[in-house]
Amino acid sequence: MILLRRLNGTELGVNADLIERVESNPDTVLTLVDGTKYVVSEPAEEVVALIVEFRARILAAADRIVGDDDAPTRPVSLRLVE
Repeated sequence: MILLRRLNGTELGVNADLIERVESNPDTVLTLVDGTKYVVSEPAEEVVALIVEFRARILAAADRIVGDDDAPTRPVSLRLVE
């Protein structure tokens, strides 16, 4: 989730995985995959940077969970859940 500000100054949390488009015209408009639109005060470049940072944090957290890269990895067995 990324935190942004609406034009009236209130804070808004947006699921970065649901953002389809970020447009500047001149206000920054986020369009989600379900068609919902939000107008935010941050410029489009900053929104994109926040999304990149969010995804980097996810990858870093996953790397910490997996552990040391030099350690042998165990195969993970998967099964079909019906």
